[in-house]
Formats: sequence, structure tokens, C-alpha cells
Amino acid sequence: MRKIAIYGKGGIGKSTTTSNLSAALAEKGYRVMQVGCDPKADSTKGLMGGRRIPTVLEQLRLKGDELRLEDIVFEGYGGVLCVESGGPTPGVGCAGRGIISAFEKLAELRAFEVYRPDIVIYDVLGDVVCGGFAMPIREGYAREVFIVSSGEMMALYAASNIAQAIRGFGKRGYARLCGIILNARSIEGEREIVRRAAAEIGTGVVAYIPRSGDIQRAEAGGGTVFECLEDSPMRAVYEDLAGRVLDLTHDEKGEQQVC
Repeated sequence: MRKIAIYGKGGIGKSTTTSNLSAALAEKGYRVMQVGCDPKADSTKGLMGGRRIPTVLEQLRLKGDELRLEDIVFEGYGGVLCVESGGPTPGVGCAGRGIISAFEKLAELRAFEVYRPDIVIYDVLGDVVCGGFAMPIREGYAREVFIVSSGEMMALYAASNIAQAIRGFGKRGYARLCGIILNARSIEGEREIVRRAAAEIGTGVVAYIPRSGDIQRAEAGGGTVFECLEDSPMRAVYEDLAGRVLDLTHDEKGEQQVC
């Protein structure tokens, strides 16, 4: 099983990128599980026809010890298994602690043993890399990490902070940084800006996703470009991203998986 975390500043297009990546991997025949780790709980909407699914924390509060896997794991486009950790009631509690609770419940219910995904992707808010938001890399849930960024200053600042956290946890044998996924914002010289920033934090740019209205059109239709726009050139972009991710990640035995 490949275990991947995708981090990025809020609003950078991380969840859209992750959902299209999951769809592309599913198209290649992989069984994918996507776990949203953001209190907004909107990571998997593009895989669920625009529908928001119940979160682990919501279901925990509602069902307690009676909670079952089918209450928190939902099958989306291409058979992608969708999970949202959720967050506390606004103004009460800690969002990071909510992610920890969700992870603990998934482990308790043996979600990975039951569903046996080939690839697990954690979609994680990266404005603050502390507490629960560091859970995927801190506790070894993810082996490899990608950062979604544009050429905007605050996105690159967040990428630098995330990279620093990964280096700290990497020393303990946990996750390693595979590179930056450039989700373009049409900034002048953006590719070179991000290339230089990546070099400064000790990594590289693994993929370039151009700005395209097709992405917004697909989202308006409640899905990914694979489900909503059969002829979109963006399909090939995400297929290329999927290929690069497969090249850079490994299963738990350190070997690349072959479908």
C-alpha cells in the first residue's frame, strides 16, 4: 500500500488537485482511498458528485460506539473510497485534535485491512503544520509527501514551512518530501519562481498544472474532469501527474506496485 500526503495552503487548489489525482489513479486500475483532513470537509466533494459526506467526527458524536465503517467510508467516482475527518463545532475544540480522533477511529475499525486500498492519499491543510495537521507525517501514516503550491508568496511561504516540518519528522524515519506540484495562477515567470523556491527548500517541481477553466467547469458539475469533461486536455495533465506520483512513491515494502 502506498501512503501519500498532499499538503498546501488553504485555497491553493489542493483538494481539486488531489481529487483529480485520485480519479486518474482509479482510471489506471488502482484502488484509492482519499482522506480529507480539513475541518471544512470538502476534500472529496468532487468525487462524490458534489455531495458532502458525513465526517468521522460527526458520526462519532451521533453514533458513538455503534459507529461502523460504512458510516464514514463512501465510494465515489471510479470506486475511490472517500473519508472526511471533519472538525469540531466552530468556536469549540481543536481542529487538529479532530484529525487525530478520526485517524484513531479508522485504525480502531481496521479500515485499511478491510478495504485494502492500493493507495491512500491524505489531503491536508498546510497553513499550520502542528498537532493533528502533522499527524499524517508525524505518526508514519504517510511515507511520501507532495506540496501543492503556486508562485504566490504566501503559498510558497507555507510550502517552506511544510518542508521544514517534513525534514524534522523525516529524521525519525517517517515521511519524505517528493516535491512540489505547481498549480499555476498565471503569474508572470511563475514556473521559474517556483523552481527557484523549490531548490531553496531542497526539492524540485514534479508536475505543472496549468490554469484552466475546465477545472472550474468540472467542479460546477460536481465532479472531476474525468467524470464531467471527457474531451478536456486537463485529463492528460492529471494522468501525467498520476504517472509521476507512481514513479516517486513505493509500497510499504519499498517496492513499486504494478497493477
